[in-house]
Amino acid sequence: MAVKILIKRQIKDGNMQAASRLLINSRKGAMSQPGYISSETMRSLDDPGQVVVVSMWQRKEDWQAWKNSQERESIQAEFEGYLEGPVQYEHYSLGLQAD
Repeated sequence: MAVKILIKRQIKDGNMQAASRLLINSRKGAMSQPGYISSETMRSLDDPGQVVVVSMWQRKEDWQAWKNSQERESIQAEFEGYLEGPVQYEHYSLGLQAD
């Protein structure tokens, strides 16, 4: 079952351009991974430093493989200097299943 992953980051003032470059690199890397479907990046209108990436994967395990890859960990390490606080991850399945 397809899943959506929400990745929330709070970018420090003055660092959006550098963070944007890293987001693009991360998306490029994700696009070549098994199970990747799509992603979109959103910037909050209420808090311009907050960025949310919503990515869709065929399975949560596909996302986990990408999240734990050396390539992504390297990109995430570069992000650390541009962030206020930890990255937040949320995992969602699509649709509701009847009990």
